[in-house]
Amino acid sequence: MKTLGLIFFSLIVVSCSLSTPKVAKTSVEDLNNFMNDWHREVANSNFDAYFSKIDSLGFFIGTDASEVWTKAEFASFSKPYFDKKQTWDFKPLSRHFYINEASNVAWFDEVLDTWMGVCRGSGVLQQKDGKWKIMQYVLSVTIPNDDIKLVIAAKKVNDSIAKAKFKKY
Repeated sequence: MKTLGLIFFSLIVVSCSLSTPKVAKTSVEDLNNFMNDWHREVANSNFDAYFSKIDSLGFFIGTDASEVWTKAEFASFSKPYFDKKQTWDFKPLSRHFYINEASNVAWFDEVLDTWMGVCRGSGVLQQKDGKWKIMQYVLSVTIPNDDIKLVIAAKKVNDSIAKAKFKKY
């Protein structure tokens, strides 16, 4: 009877270890390296390496209100820029990470030096099969508080056009 109990216990332990997702120990340094590599890949026009870091279910949300792209849509939009070696080069100025207790999800915000001036990136990363993937990345243009009234006036016409395209909630 003891042997049968030991076999049953062993089967439970093995089945639990097989069903547990593989989560590699992570650090802020690992996440910084991941994001720095991602930004470096686009600056070097390395299409495959850049898009391999975005999950198949991932989204890229751009600065225009209409820019909510799936990975496939963003890749299609971006491909001509990569082909011509005319990609963007975003340099992080600061970055903050927040990691869940299971160490398999992290969210972040970063301030970037870009061709548009200072921008903010924020997003969600998820660890899948021991590798980090971008689930969502949001790029936004920062506007100093002292300049907001000028920006509001400059985009008033286009905002009214954009609002008409969205579903009302």
